[in-house]
Amino acid sequence: MPADGGSRQAAASSAQDAEQTVETAHGMKISFRRLSVLDKLRLFKAAGPTLSQNEPWLGLAVLAYSVTSIDGIPVPTPCNEAQIESLVGRLGEAGIAEVARAFRNSPVPSVQEAVANAGN
Repeated sequence: MPADGGSRQAAASSAQDAEQTVETAHGMKISFRRLSVLDKLRLFKAAGPTLSQNEPWLGLAVLAYSVTSIDGIPVPTPCNEAQIESLVGRLGEAGIAEVARAFRNSPVPSVQEAVANAGN
């Protein structure tokens, strides 16, 4: 590993952990963050072997799983299929659409960009 590998990983992790907030047309404020590799692994475990391979279901689940709070109230991380589906229902079409739109409009920074912006 290069001597600065640890600082690169930390900078990339910090950029990934950055929380964003969107607001739906109905005024729901949703805070979310990009999922880490560990978060994704936990999502697959919560979804189970069948749903983890169901791309349409998993696509919605990833968006819901990334939510950290709704209207300023922290959202516990779902641990099973029922909790994931409950959160999808709570977010509704508008909430899921806003989170998806925000992800599309904010590409993942490269390691080089994260390192360059780490001290700013």
